[in-house]
Amino acid sequence: MGDTKSRRDFLKQAGAGTAAITALSFGRILGANDRINVGFVGCGGRMNTHIDYVVRRAKDKGDVQAVAVNDIYDKRKQLARQRAGVEDKSVHHDFRELCARKDIDVVVIASPDHWHHAHAMAALRAGKDVYLEKPFTYTIDEAREIAEFVKANKRILQVGSQYTSFDHFHKAQKAIKDGLIGQVVWATAGYGRNANKEGGEWNYKIDPEAGEKNIDWKAFLGNAPKRAFSQERYFRWRKYWDYSGGIATDLFYHALAPYVMITGQQFPERVTASGGIYVQKDREVPDTLLMNVDYATFTVNLSCSVASGASPLLAVNGTEGRIIVAQKGEDFSHKTIEIVPDNEYRKEFKAKTGEDKLLIECQPNLRGMHLHMDNFVDCVRSRKDPNLNAELGYKVMAAIRMGVDAYRQQTTIKWDARRERAMAKA
Repeated sequence: MGDTKSRRDFLKQAGAGTAAITALSFGRILGANDRINVGFVGCGGRMNTHIDYVVRRAKDKGDVQAVAVNDIYDKRKQLARQRAGVEDKSVHHDFRELCARKDIDVVVIASPDHWHHAHAMAALRAGKDVYLEKPFTYTIDEAREIAEFVKANKRILQVGSQYTSFDHFHKAQKAIKDGLIGQVVWATAGYGRNANKEGGEWNYKIDPEAGEKNIDWKAFLGNAPKRAFSQERYFRWRKYWDYSGGIATDLFYHALAPYVMITGQQFPERVTASGGIYVQKDREVPDTLLMNVDYATFTVNLSCSVASGASPLLAVNGTEGRIIVAQKGEDFSHKTIEIVPDNEYRKEFKAKTGEDKLLIECQPNLRGMHLHMDNFVDCVRSRKDPNLNAELGYKVMAAIRMGVDAYRQQTTIKWDARRERAMAKA
């Protein structure tokens, strides 16, 4: 849906600030033996995984190096400095200063959703390649702007949804292209997370020492509505519409991205959503959400409750059979995907494959593997498109944001393909 004037004004101001520093001063060209220098923006819990990856790869391969960190919470700045092993002078409060550094090649961003656009554009305008945590952006307009900039200026951007780097989905994509299930008609995905005993999903630990003396609250709010300082909102921002889309942006982006990738779909035609706050009453976003994303030739059904452990089958269904990508409770550490023909097409399937059903070997996603970041680092050097590039990220973001708006407005959101705009059904 359209952005507000105040939001547009903020984005223009943020962009102007970085443009004055960089003037599209693109970064250095990496030689075959050059280390990729990395800066980190938004050093909360998720960023720890990325910092650890770079530090470990620097020791193992010597082709990357942590250079600088940024955060607006003093405690997190110092923890990130220690974790990354950088000097005090490489700890930045203002993300624009980090992005402007000429010795940085790549910026990894793990800030709250409503800051993704400003952080990414500052890095891109400074000539950096970007690893941007899902859900890509907060709005569709922001996603479009980033995708257009990346394409026009030949930057490398990977959206941090690692499912698109799992071998299971790439093997599923080949099976679809080989015609093993006929035409794709519908698919299912989602999650079951029973967080009731923990007090509810996204109720991250609140640091009692945190306050306005060591957190830059104004910087946290950014373009979000102005509010008095709140530890609850700072540490548990995913529960609030001002900064997040809840289940849709935190979980459904993961679920939908690989399906858009393997089916070659573009933008959805329409999105509907339903659900509610049934158990965990301490939030604005629903604890249970269902979304139907209708494309030109098939539908994806996404379902999740963070108040129930039940989860749907991860499967792609065609006119002749189905691909079971993962069973309930599995985390891609298993070694196969299963392809099962419909009863009506068992003879044709056996004639084609020689089997009643197929189990296709896949590279498991074992604990400690970082296939998605590996793919990004390789693409920074090769200049090839990563698995979840900006264009694909934009298409997924369009559907996800349409789902958020469909739920909040209790209506169907349609896609205007000519103008690339979402709109409520008349």
